Amino acid sequence: MKLLMIEDNKSVSEMMQMFFQKEGWDVTFAYDGIEAVDKFNESPDSWDMITLDLNLPKKDGMEVAKEIRAKSQTVPIIMLTARDSDSDQVLGFEMGADDYVTKPFSPITLVARIKALQRRAHTESEGDEKPTDEETKGTFDIETDHFKLNTSTREAYLDDKRISDLTPKEFDLLKTLAQKPRQVFSREQLLETVWNYEYYGDERTVDAHVKKLRQKIERVGPQVIQTVWGVGYKFDDSEVDNKK
Repeated sequence: MKLLMIEDNKSVSEMMQMFFQKEGWDVTFAYDGIEAVDKFNESPDSWDMITLDLNLPKKDGMEVAKEIRAKSQTVPIIMLTARDSDSDQVLGFEMGADDYVTKPFSPITLVARIKALQRRAHTESEGDEKPTDEETKGTFDIETDHFKLNTSTREAYLDDKRISDLTPKEFDLLKTLAQKPRQVFSREQLLETVWNYEYYGDERTVDAHVKKLRQKIERVGPQVIQTVWGVGYKFDDSEVDNKK
Protein backbone atom coordinates (compact mmCIF):
# COMPACT_ATOMS: atom_id res chain seq x y z
CA MET A 1 0.00 0.00 0.00
CA LYS A 2 1.22 3.47 -0.90
CA LEU A 3 0.29 5.90 1.85
CA LEU A 4 0.61 9.69 2.11
CA MET A 5 0.75 10.91 5.72
CA ILE A 6 0.16 14.65 6.03
CA GLU A 7 1.27 15.61 9.54
CA ASP A 8 3.18 18.68 10.75
CA ASN A 9 4.30 17.01 14.01
CA LYS A 10 7.48 15.19 13.07
CA SER A 11 7.49 13.19 16.33
CA VAL A 12 4.11 11.71 15.40
CA SER A 13 5.35 11.01 11.86
CA GLU A 14 8.49 9.26 13.11
CA MET A 15 6.46 7.16 15.54
CA MET A 16 4.00 6.10 12.85
CA GLN A 17 6.76 5.38 10.36
CA MET A 18 7.92 2.48 12.53
CA PHE A 19 4.44 0.98 12.54
CA PHE A 20 3.96 1.52 8.81
CA GLN A 21 7.31 -0.10 8.02
CA LYS A 22 6.32 -3.09 10.12
CA GLU A 23 3.26 -3.49 7.88
CA GLY A 24 5.43 -3.20 4.77
CA TRP A 25 3.69 -0.03 3.58
CA ASP A 26 5.34 2.55 1.32
CA VAL A 27 4.79 5.84 3.15
CA THR A 28 5.53 9.42 2.07
CA PHE A 29 5.35 12.30 4.55
CA ALA A 30 4.26 15.90 4.01
CA TYR A 31 4.64 18.46 6.81
CA ASP A 32 2.48 21.36 5.64
CA GLY A 33 -0.58 21.90 3.48
CA ILE A 34 1.18 23.21 0.41
CA GLU A 35 3.72 20.38 0.40
CA ALA A 36 0.87 17.90 0.86
CA VAL A 37 -1.04 19.11 -2.20
CA ASP A 38 2.14 19.20 -4.28
CA LYS A 39 3.09 15.63 -3.35
CA PHE A 40 -0.43 14.37 -3.99
CA ASN A 41 -0.56 16.09 -7.38
CA GLU A 42 2.70 14.48 -8.47
CA SER A 43 0.74 11.27 -9.01
CA PRO A 44 -2.91 11.58 -7.94
CA ASP A 45 -3.90 8.07 -9.02
CA SER A 46 -1.05 6.28 -7.25
CA TRP A 47 -2.09 6.78 -3.62
CA ASP A 48 -3.92 3.99 -1.79
CA MET A 49 -4.51 5.89 1.46
CA ILE A 50 -4.13 9.37 2.94
CA THR A 51 -3.97 10.37 6.59
CA LEU A 52 -4.54 14.09 6.96
CA ASP A 53 -3.93 16.31 9.98
CA LEU A 54 -6.52 19.05 10.28
CA ASN A 55 -4.18 21.67 11.80
CA LEU A 56 -1.49 22.33 9.21
CA PRO A 57 0.75 25.32 8.51
CA LYS A 58 0.55 27.22 5.21
CA LYS A 59 -2.76 25.57 4.20
CA ASP A 60 -5.21 23.92 6.60
CA GLY A 61 -6.41 20.35 6.38
CA MET A 62 -9.92 21.26 5.25
CA GLU A 63 -8.58 23.07 2.19
CA VAL A 64 -6.15 20.21 1.48
CA ALA A 65 -9.02 17.70 1.62
CA LYS A 66 -11.06 19.84 -0.74
CA GLU A 67 -8.23 20.01 -3.27
CA ILE A 68 -7.55 16.28 -3.04
CA ARG A 69 -11.23 15.49 -3.56
CA ALA A 70 -11.28 17.74 -6.62
CA LYS A 71 -8.74 15.35 -8.18
CA SER A 72 -9.93 12.06 -6.69
CA GLN A 73 -13.34 11.08 -5.34
CA THR A 74 -12.17 7.60 -4.33
CA VAL A 75 -8.83 7.77 -2.51
CA PRO A 76 -9.57 6.99 1.17
CA ILE A 77 -8.86 9.84 3.59
CA ILE A 78 -8.54 9.53 7.37
CA MET A 79 -8.48 12.86 9.18
CA LEU A 80 -6.26 13.22 12.26
CA THR A 81 -6.93 16.13 14.58
CA ALA A 82 -6.79 17.36 18.13
CA ARG A 83 -10.16 19.03 17.61
CA ASP A 84 -13.19 17.15 18.89
CA SER A 85 -16.18 19.40 18.26
CA ASP A 86 -19.28 18.34 16.37
CA SER A 87 -18.85 21.08 13.76
CA ASP A 88 -15.24 20.14 12.99
CA GLN A 89 -16.07 16.48 12.54
CA VAL A 90 -19.09 17.13 10.34
CA LEU A 91 -17.14 19.66 8.25
CA GLY A 92 -14.33 17.12 7.87
CA PHE A 93 -16.72 14.54 6.45
CA GLU A 94 -18.32 17.14 4.20
CA MET A 95 -14.89 17.97 2.79
CA GLY A 96 -14.50 14.31 1.83
CA ALA A 97 -12.97 12.45 4.78
CA ASP A 98 -13.89 8.78 5.09
CA ASP A 99 -12.89 8.42 8.72
CA TYR A 100 -11.89 10.61 11.64
CA VAL A 101 -9.35 9.93 14.41
CA THR A 102 -8.98 12.29 17.35
CA LYS A 103 -5.55 12.94 18.87
CA PRO A 104 -4.00 11.60 20.96
CA PHE A 105 -4.51 8.21 19.32
CA SER A 106 -3.01 4.77 19.65
CA PRO A 107 -0.75 3.83 16.69
CA ILE A 108 -2.26 0.34 16.77
CA THR A 109 -5.75 1.81 16.48
CA LEU A 110 -4.75 4.00 13.54
CA VAL A 111 -3.17 1.03 11.75
CA ALA A 112 -6.36 -0.99 12.34
CA ARG A 113 -8.51 1.82 10.94
CA ILE A 114 -6.25 2.11 7.88
CA LYS A 115 -6.46 -1.63 7.25
CA ALA A 116 -10.23 -1.62 7.57
CA LEU A 117 -10.61 1.31 5.19
CA GLN A 118 -8.17 -0.31 2.77
CA ARG A 119 -10.20 -3.53 2.75
CA ARG A 120 -13.32 -1.56 1.97
CA ALA A 121 -11.64 0.41 -0.81
CA HIS A 122 -10.19 -2.80 -2.29
CA THR A 123 -13.60 -4.46 -2.33
CA GLU A 124 -15.08 -1.45 -4.10
CA SER A 125 -12.26 -1.29 -6.67
CA GLU A 126 -12.84 -4.93 -7.69
CA GLY A 127 -16.06 -3.78 -9.32
CA ASP A 128 -14.56 -0.73 -11.03
CA GLU A 129 -14.21 -2.41 -14.42
CA LYS A 130 -17.59 -1.76 -15.95
CA PRO A 131 -19.40 -4.38 -18.03
CA THR A 132 -20.38 -3.56 -21.58
CA ASP A 133 -23.65 -1.80 -22.35
CA GLU A 134 -25.11 -5.06 -23.56
CA GLU A 135 -24.22 -6.81 -20.32
CA THR A 136 -25.83 -4.15 -18.15
CA LYS A 137 -28.73 -3.12 -20.36
CA GLY A 138 -31.93 -3.32 -18.34
CA THR A 139 -30.22 -4.94 -15.34
CA PHE A 140 -30.50 -3.33 -11.93
CA ASP A 141 -29.86 -4.78 -8.49
CA ILE A 142 -32.50 -2.52 -6.98
CA GLU A 143 -35.52 -1.27 -8.91
CA THR A 144 -38.67 0.43 -7.66
CA ASP A 145 -41.27 2.59 -9.41
CA HIS A 146 -38.99 5.61 -9.22
CA PHE A 147 -35.49 4.38 -8.32
CA LYS A 148 -32.89 2.13 -9.96
CA LEU A 149 -29.43 1.11 -8.79
CA ASN A 150 -26.75 -0.95 -10.54
CA THR A 151 -23.98 -2.27 -8.29
CA SER A 152 -21.72 -3.28 -11.20
CA THR A 153 -21.65 0.19 -12.75
CA ARG A 154 -22.15 1.91 -9.38
CA GLU A 155 -24.87 4.10 -10.84
CA ALA A 156 -28.18 5.19 -9.30
CA TYR A 157 -31.16 6.85 -10.95
CA LEU A 158 -34.24 8.66 -9.65
CA ASP A 159 -37.00 8.77 -12.28
CA ASP A 160 -34.35 7.96 -14.91
CA LYS A 161 -32.16 10.90 -13.88
CA ARG A 162 -28.72 9.87 -12.71
CA ILE A 163 -27.66 10.80 -9.18
CA SER A 164 -24.15 11.90 -10.06
CA ASP A 165 -20.83 12.37 -8.25
CA LEU A 166 -21.57 9.81 -5.53
CA THR A 167 -18.55 8.90 -3.44
CA PRO A 168 -18.07 5.20 -2.61
CA LYS A 169 -19.47 5.70 0.89
CA GLU A 170 -22.46 7.66 -0.38
CA PHE A 171 -23.25 4.98 -2.94
CA ASP A 172 -23.02 2.21 -0.35
CA LEU A 173 -25.17 4.19 2.08
CA LEU A 174 -27.82 4.71 -0.61
CA LYS A 175 -27.70 1.05 -1.58
CA THR A 176 -28.05 -0.12 2.02
CA LEU A 177 -31.13 2.03 2.59
CA ALA A 178 -32.74 1.43 -0.82
CA GLN A 179 -32.46 -2.35 -0.81
CA LYS A 180 -34.96 -2.40 2.07
CA PRO A 181 -37.44 0.40 1.30
CA ARG A 182 -39.24 1.93 4.29
CA GLN A 183 -37.17 -0.09 6.77
CA VAL A 184 -35.68 2.16 9.43
CA PHE A 185 -31.93 1.81 10.02
CA SER A 186 -30.35 3.14 13.18
CA ARG A 187 -27.10 5.06 12.87
CA GLU A 188 -25.28 2.20 14.58
CA GLN A 189 -26.64 -0.29 12.03
CA LEU A 190 -25.53 1.92 9.17
CA LEU A 191 -22.04 2.27 10.63
CA GLU A 192 -21.71 -1.49 10.92
CA THR A 193 -23.09 -2.16 7.44
CA VAL A 194 -21.67 0.66 5.33
CA TRP A 195 -18.32 1.09 7.06
CA ASN A 196 -18.04 -2.67 7.44
CA TYR A 197 -15.92 -2.81 10.56
CA GLU A 198 -16.08 -2.15 14.27
CA TYR A 199 -16.30 1.62 14.35
CA TYR A 200 -14.43 3.51 17.05
CA GLY A 201 -15.80 6.92 16.19
CA ASP A 202 -19.33 8.16 16.66
CA GLU A 203 -22.64 8.24 14.86
CA ARG A 204 -22.22 11.79 13.54
CA THR A 205 -20.34 10.17 10.66
CA VAL A 206 -23.66 8.89 9.35
CA ASP A 207 -25.37 12.27 9.68
CA ALA A 208 -22.63 14.01 7.69
CA HIS A 209 -22.76 11.48 4.86
CA VAL A 210 -26.56 11.53 4.75
CA LYS A 211 -26.46 15.32 4.44
CA LYS A 212 -24.15 15.16 1.41
CA LEU A 213 -26.13 12.30 -0.14
CA ARG A 214 -29.37 14.24 0.20
CA GLN A 215 -27.85 17.26 -1.53
CA LYS A 216 -26.94 15.12 -4.54
CA ILE A 217 -30.37 13.45 -4.66
CA GLU A 218 -32.09 16.84 -4.60
CA ARG A 219 -30.23 17.87 -7.76
CA VAL A 220 -32.37 15.42 -9.76
CA GLY A 221 -35.65 15.07 -7.86
CA PRO A 222 -37.59 14.75 -4.61
CA GLN A 223 -35.91 13.65 -1.41
CA VAL A 224 -36.18 9.89 -0.79
CA ILE A 225 -33.95 9.63 2.30
CA GLN A 226 -36.20 10.26 5.27
CA THR A 227 -35.27 10.96 8.89
CA VAL A 228 -37.08 8.95 11.55
CA TRP A 229 -36.55 11.15 14.58
CA GLY A 230 -34.93 9.42 17.53
CA VAL A 231 -34.21 6.29 15.50
CA GLY A 232 -32.33 6.81 12.24
CA TYR A 233 -33.02 6.90 8.48
CA LYS A 234 -35.03 5.11 5.82
CA PHE A 235 -35.45 5.07 2.05
CA ASP A 236 -38.99 5.80 0.88
CA ASP A 237 -39.95 6.81 -2.68
CA SER A 238 -43.62 5.92 -2.29
CA GLU A 239 -44.69 9.58 -2.32
CA VAL A 240 -42.47 10.77 -5.17
CA ASP A 241 -45.47 11.36 -7.48
CA ASN A 242 -47.00 13.64 -4.88
CA LYS A 243 -43.82 15.68 -4.59
CA LYS A 244 -43.37 16.40 -8.28
